[in-house]
Amino acid sequence: MNKVRDQYEAFPYPERDPRDEKKRLITGSPSLPQEIDHYVFGGQRDWSQPLRILVAGGGTGDGLIQLTTLLTQYGKPFEATYIDLSSASRKVAEARAKTRGLNSLTFVTGSLLDAGDHGPFDYIDCCGVLHHLPDPDAGFNALRAALAPGGGMGFMVYAPYGRSGVYPLQEAFAALYSDSPPKDRLKAARKVVESLPAGHPFKSNPNLNDHKNGDAGFYDLLLHSTDRAYDVQSLADTLDRTGWSFAGFTVPILYDLARLAPVPAGMDPVAAMAVAEKLNGTIRTHTGYATDRRRPVASGKTRTLVPHLKGVHPAQLARAVAQGQAPALDTDGIKGKLALPRQAAALLAAIDGRRRLQDIAAHAGLDPITFGGLWSQVEKALLPWGMLLYSNVLR
Repeated sequence: MNKVRDQYEAFPYPERDPRDEKKRLITGSPSLPQEIDHYVFGGQRDWSQPLRILVAGGGTGDGLIQLTTLLTQYGKPFEATYIDLSSASRKVAEARAKTRGLNSLTFVTGSLLDAGDHGPFDYIDCCGVLHHLPDPDAGFNALRAALAPGGGMGFMVYAPYGRSGVYPLQEAFAALYSDSPPKDRLKAARKVVESLPAGHPFKSNPNLNDHKNGDAGFYDLLLHSTDRAYDVQSLADTLDRTGWSFAGFTVPILYDLARLAPVPAGMDPVAAMAVAEKLNGTIRTHTGYATDRRRPVASGKTRTLVPHLKGVHPAQLARAVAQGQAPALDTDGIKGKLALPRQAAALLAAIDGRRRLQDIAAHAGLDPITFGGLWSQVEKALLPWGMLLYSNVLR
């Protein structure tokens, strides 16, 4: 792990300026509170109870800052522990937290393999880390051992097909520059990349952008000493082998085989997602959630759940639907249209993160049967794109 540590001491990743915390909050998946509730707690967590959080391999702090800032804004109690092997990355994360005035945070310089010494935790964030371990299974096992009963993990691991061209370059640069200091490796590799032929898989891959985001992004993408990718099947096997239960990907439509080809009768769901990944070919990372045991996914069949819309303002979407429009959708090159009946506009407009489904039905003046039929269409349209979540966090 010395080379990995040396990399992140030289190039804390991702590059962040703590002063920017005064201007904006970086958000994304995993570790949005609404997503955590939806995938880990079935949309029904009691947020009056403190959420015990581990950010494992926290880097410069994106996941930590996002989750604790939002919970602070929502007035929900938490205790968060950050672990990372890089003191330079930790320094950035601490400065960002200080700029925001965040409390109830503990910072540890160390290995996530020792997570159990600091737990147990209700929720673990591990984004972009496990695939950099010499033995990733040891990481999955260590985090599982640090989990409290009923808890879960938000993860991101690299995927192979959308990163076409990356791994041959990593291997070549390792052969050429493995004994050079990080900054010398960076300078030499940049020169080589500039001269790659146009037909090189890396040059012709439009899915890759990290190398354009400063020195840390370039190094992390092309010069990392320990890096592996998981296809859907190997990820599912790893989760099963290490005691995790897969709860779902944050954008399910990317893995929907039926969208791309007829699904053979009796095909296993994981096998179907694995085929979809190959046919898709653009997925760079797998982002999702895993739990300590399989539990029902949040569903509109439970009328006490509170819906949230992600990535779109309810009033704007409601207005478009009321006008008969079908807004265009696009994620990782997958395009679609959001087609909903005009009658669904009143339901969308009533989503405020606090009203339960039964309250929305009453607000719209709909009887349970009519509401149920309309809401099932809303779920069918929005859930696959990761745009609909259920959570009590704002109540």
